[in-house]
Amino acid sequence: MMNTEERLDFLEFRQQLLFDNTSFDRMLFEYQITRNQLRSILDLFDEYRNAVDDNEEVHHGSYEQRVYDIVPQHDGNYHFAEEIALTLHENDRYTEVFEALYGDMPKFQAYLNN
Repeated sequence: MMNTEERLDFLEFRQQLLFDNTSFDRMLFEYQITRNQLRSILDLFDEYRNAVDDNEEVHHGSYEQRVYDIVPQHDGNYHFAEEIALTLHENDRYTEVFEALYGDMPKFQAYLNN
């Protein structure tokens, strides 16, 4: 349960998401992501970007588990984890991370080839 300050921050953050209204903001709103969870998700993407830049192997399974650790209310929902990466990619953010994690998956081939 959130305390009053956390609840106020959550509501203000959701209001900002509605105001900004990008596809990424709408996805965060729909999944009820908090500001702190978003910060942790973006830190995770920075970490994965650095790994990709250093030619380290990255795997979608370990990425998804890290997302579940950050957002436990969606534990096991791989569609949620995929959607984060895909929506960021569609917004030209962390494109190399999505491509390294999901680029070899058949279900994303048509998307990536366009």
